[in-house]
Amino acid sequence: MRPAAPRILVVEHEDDAPAAWFGQWLRDAGAELDVRRPYRSEALPADPADHDALLVLGGEMGATDDHVPWIAPTRALVAAAARDGVPTLGICLGLQLCAVALGGAVARNPLGQQMGVLDVGWAAGAADDPLMGGVVGAARAVHWNNDVVTALPDGARVLARAPGGEVQAARLAETVWGVQLHPEVDEHVVAAWAPGAREVHGDAAVDDALARVAAARDELHASWRPLAEALVGLAGAQPPAS
Repeated sequence: MRPAAPRILVVEHEDDAPAAWFGQWLRDAGAELDVRRPYRSEALPADPADHDALLVLGGEMGATDDHVPWIAPTRALVAAAARDGVPTLGICLGLQLCAVALGGAVARNPLGQQMGVLDVGWAAGAADDPLMGGVVGAARAVHWNNDVVTALPDGARVLARAPGGEVQAARLAETVWGVQLHPEVDEHVVAAWAPGAREVHGDAAVDDALARVAAARDELHASWRPLAEALVGLAGAQPPAS
């Protein structure tokens, strides 16, 4: 009998911040996605017991913006996943939520907004990481964020730093990882995020950033697909979800 597909819970915070490429890569690798959109009043589970992995996506809100009704429950979900050993990946806001949920801290980046395609500064030994090891050949990635992780949870390990020194990827707990970069997006997704940046940086800077994302499309797609495949691999190695 064919084993059941790994079931991955996806927390989406906004219509214009979908799983995009990453969701398709997960499906291509054999996963079944359970996408929850709490901004549409879709309930989040209290724990990930019915899932084999957890993916927390990005969004414009902050990791401690508890006036947003689902932010604290998302942190609680991450904490439960860490407790239960469920493989978890946070992307951008997702990284920040994972960090805060496990005892770290997040603040506005004093160096200003990260925007466009930036170099990835892999740490020594990152190639040995069970989730991130397969993408250490990725030289660049898309960034589009104002907040950054300023303190990691106890025992966490930085796997990559951005050119300005900001945490770019980290293993936050035994089965919890996060990336500040956006492996899931192409120029079409990022274009929806541009209006707010235009108010800060002006049209020329934002248009240049969008053009660089478009020019790097094929490179980014090839570089970051293995991350989704690795998450499915970890999910499939877990005891089947109930």
